[in-house]
Amino acid sequence: MIPTRKRILILLFLIATLGLLLRILSYPRTQLVLKEEANYRKAPGDPLPVLVTVFYEALCPDSTYFITKQLLTTYKAAAPIMEVQLVPYGKAHTTTDNEGKFIFDCQHGLTECQANMYHACAAEVIDDALTRLEVVTCMIRDNRNPKDAMQKCTKQYNVENVDLIQKCFDSSHGSELMKLNGDATHALRPPVTFIPTITLDGSQGNQASILKDLFTEICKSAGGAAQAESICKNR
Repeated sequence: MIPTRKRILILLFLIATLGLLLRILSYPRTQLVLKEEANYRKAPGDPLPVLVTVFYEALCPDSTYFITKQLLTTYKAAAPIMEVQLVPYGKAHTTTDNEGKFIFDCQHGLTECQANMYHACAAEVIDDALTRLEVVTCMIRDNRNPKDAMQKCTKQYNVENVDLIQKCFDSSHGSELMKLNGDATHALRPPVTFIPTITLDGSQGNQASILKDLFTEICKSAGGAAQAESICKNR
């Protein structure tokens, strides 16, 4: 029989262990995680939507054309069978200064770096997928003054938490998002040679076809699920 004192010590140990476990489980996790595209491959018949990841830059004419003419229109037609992940960075480069702060050099200059960061912050803050795409599409049409574009477009689509987008941009969090986007862009295989580059469930596939007719390529990737067939037959 276990002595009373030892039982009490065992009980206190179990309580402390349980408390530590609950603390670990409840600790907030960082949001700076892109979907692992390589692990997002669907098995045949899997009902998961097609993950469309768009690697782009805010002042790139080709990026503007794809987002305004292909991405938004396709999403409006096929939202139930696709999920969009935006990665504004493009052919930028990231370095650090003497204090360890991130410095970005973008293909189309400082304005593009600012616009990319506003896009990244808006993509994180805006929860509704359609609203997020509408705001980004609105901004990329005229990003010559990125802050004005963000304010105008969020107002146009009734985004309430605009202050969080600006706070993200003004803080180190915006730079962290950009660094993460850069890491994801540089990790693409084959490496990026053209912007925008689009992946469907992690695969670059036929970029010419994706850029020209995203809807058809989404339908091919979605497979024979009943919901996909219902959406795709109406094209």
